[in-house]
Amino acid sequence: MAYNIQLADRVREYLARIPGLEIEEKKMFGGLAFLVNGKMCVNVSRDNLMCRFHPGRFDELAEREGFVQMVMKGKSYKGYGYVEPRGIRTDKDLAFWIGTCLEFNEEIRSES
Repeated sequence: MAYNIQLADRVREYLARIPGLEIEEKKMFGGLAFLVNGKMCVNVSRDNLMCRFHPGRFDELAEREGFVQMVMKGKSYKGYGYVEPRGIRTDKDLAFWIGTCLEFNEEIRSES
């Protein structure tokens, strides 16, 4: 499955500006995943951003423009979601979503 190269570049450039992150890119989930400090953080899937976030924030994040709940094999996942292009048009929108993913990434890193 193809992924949006321009969106992947935007994610890559955003993450590269943050000091202290260990970033690995890996083909996963039919797209390009960005692992941060050894944990899957965010993924570019087609034209969408697949985000991993704290499941307790699901209801809040589901209200944001472009959010689509992640459903795989009929099962809903509250700690994951897709953001369609209309929800990541601006750099500010992208920063919100990546920041949300990074917050959870740090939280699960601390638990490891």
